[in-house]
Amino acid sequence: MRKLACFFALLLSISSYSQDAAAVKSQVAHAIQELRDFIAIPNDALNADDIDDNILWLKRKFGERGFNTAVLDTENLPLFFAAMPMEDNKPTLLIYMHFDGQYVEPSKWNQPNPYQTVLKKPVADGFETVSFDALNDDIDYDWRLFGRSTSDDKGPIVMFLNAIDLLKKDGKEIPFNLKVILDGEEEKSSKPLPQAVKQYRELLEADFLIIADGPVHASGNPTVVYGCRGITTMTLTTYGPIKPQHSGHYGNYAPNPGFQLAQLLAGMKDTDGRVTIPGYYDGIVLDDGIAEVLKSVPDSDEEIAEKLQFKTSEKVGGYYQEALQYPSLNIRGLGSGWIGPKKRTIVPESATAELDLRLVPESDGNRLKKLVRDYITNQGYHVLDHVPSKLERMRYDKIVTVEEGNVTAAFRTDLDNKYGSFLVETLKNTFNQEVVRFRIMGGTVPISPFVNELKIPAFIVPLVNPDNNQHSPNENLKIGQLAYGIQSLYSILSTPTP
Repeated sequence: MRKLACFFALLLSISSYSQDAAAVKSQVAHAIQELRDFIAIPNDALNADDIDDNILWLKRKFGERGFNTAVLDTENLPLFFAAMPMEDNKPTLLIYMHFDGQYVEPSKWNQPNPYQTVLKKPVADGFETVSFDALNDDIDYDWRLFGRSTSDDKGPIVMFLNAIDLLKKDGKEIPFNLKVILDGEEEKSSKPLPQAVKQYRELLEADFLIIADGPVHASGNPTVVYGCRGITTMTLTTYGPIKPQHSGHYGNYAPNPGFQLAQLLAGMKDTDGRVTIPGYYDGIVLDDGIAEVLKSVPDSDEEIAEKLQFKTSEKVGGYYQEALQYPSLNIRGLGSGWIGPKKRTIVPESATAELDLRLVPESDGNRLKKLVRDYITNQGYHVLDHVPSKLERMRYDKIVTVEEGNVTAAFRTDLDNKYGSFLVETLKNTFNQEVVRFRIMGGTVPISPFVNELKIPAFIVPLVNPDNNQHSPNENLKIGQLAYGIQSLYSILSTPTP
């Protein structure tokens, strides 16, 4: 009930702030049609043709709004760049979004085609499909648009375009030099981005960066995020017999890689969930001022536990926001032998664990991976970067193959940065609500190359509903959030910085 009240209060504040609420709703109606057209272009980052098709749409839509556009070649898929004509007396704002999307499995969606947007209204047991013909001048802001990338991240791109439209209709001058960079590989870690930012450094120069991606806080309040965790990955594989063996014949005799891996993993954390590897949390200091900001986030640990259905959380931090200030060590997948209907009475030939390590600015990803490797070595394992040969199998008692992923670094802007204060005050004045400030969020956006290369502060301004199912089947965008995003960007782009 509290979240619902906050949402309706937000809608009321949108109407009260706008000089013409009808004009906003009219713009929302236009944005819905534009988003439907955009969603209809598949955007799987694994398919280069998809990315090219999306870029053609972006060139046309940004060109219609008066932007100069360019396609920036990289070592892999291109980036899309757009900019308004520059004026020397204005500060420059760079906005980052992405237009690629997660892979879809149509059979898991409650609609025939995830790339054909479906309109639904909330009902007692979920959502009911509604014809788009039902939309009229009094658009119901509680209805939703279902389709891949409606929220992550095509929705915010369309919000931005329609905020520009509304600014022009109202005759508002934009007090910034405006640049936009759109990524086509964010969903697969944006590997070319660091080199691309170096290559196009002069083109991308700006005073500050806004990332329009992700959901607002669960309360529904306006949200500004000052940083995000980075990520790297490791794959660990242990070995038993060269082929699966009958557990009756060789159980108790052939080494079982599942137990080896389980013992190895179990030693990495204590029973409270804290990483036991020496040095893993080095360098992290949380003073009283930081704690005050963390505790100002209107989270409820009890509500989180009830939503996720667990009794006791891990104790890396004393509460949810504090836990996010530390690097994590997560088992994201385990595999060995067969399970379920295909289960067999065998000793498996191998066992594999997929790990992800979320990073904070104090923790270097390569250093943490080395700590994990050193820990494994200290447990008596011979560490390889390849599948062991027969000679290696016969030479070493315990073998583990370790594969390492790339590092996407964390970033975090100071909480007292003037541009952060500008964003917070602008959103607060727009919606007459307290703004939720995240010191750092748990997820990863590949922004550190901009921060490190351009030497500029960066902020995430989330625009979509927190229950949007991003990366999952039935991804959706609440129409009220479409209005919220247009109004947020309208206010930010029409308000001079201090």
